[in-house]
Amino acid sequence: MARSPVAGLVKRRLGREIGDVAAIRFYRSCLSHTVLRLASDPRWRAVLAVTPDKDVAARFWPSPRKVGRLPQGSGDLGRRMQRLFERLPPGPAIIVGSDVPAIRPGHIAEAFRVLARGDAVLGPAPDGGYWLIGLRRSPNVLAPIGGVRWSSAHALADTLANLDGKRIAFAVTLGDVDTGEAYRFERGCTERLIPPALSAQNAAPAMRLI
Repeated sequence: MARSPVAGLVKRRLGREIGDVAAIRFYRSCLSHTVLRLASDPRWRAVLAVTPDKDVAARFWPSPRKVGRLPQGSGDLGRRMQRLFERLPPGPAIIVGSDVPAIRPGHIAEAFRVLARGDAVLGPAPDGGYWLIGLRRSPNVLAPIGGVRWSSAHALADTLANLDGKRIAFAVTLGDVDTGEAYRFERGCTERLIPPALSAQNAAPAMRLI
């Protein structure tokens, strides 16, 4: 899922600390790296879900071959994610954000692996939210993201409460970049500051169902 890479529309909190120009440059870099990195893996089909809907055909999106784009539609984050889970082709599906520099194909592969026998997978974030959510979508599509307090420290806990009684796995904890401190650590999404264990495609730690 991605927002249009336009100054003032994304990374506003980061922009207040480092300036809008630097913030949007960082976001565009992360968006491009994420799409190109994940779309190049033949084990799944990558789709870019964008907002606002009017920008779905804009030319500023990364456009590797075979990566389709679709509008997220209206509503809060939960409603937009649920819409994607309901409309994507049959089979397990995983949603990730576009501003988490450390995402690697290995994380996605491991999430799909656990969905073969679990109901859901979540990738926790340090702030109480999550950077990844996946659903098996069989025999039906769960709806675990209604009533979630988004952009708060309760987002993960609320989602887990909605999944009570289901088989859940957790991915590694990763974070997005919303502060100047995090930005200076990542330095524009460069590979040299990503821990080596996360840079390999198959380096994601094993997930455990609970």
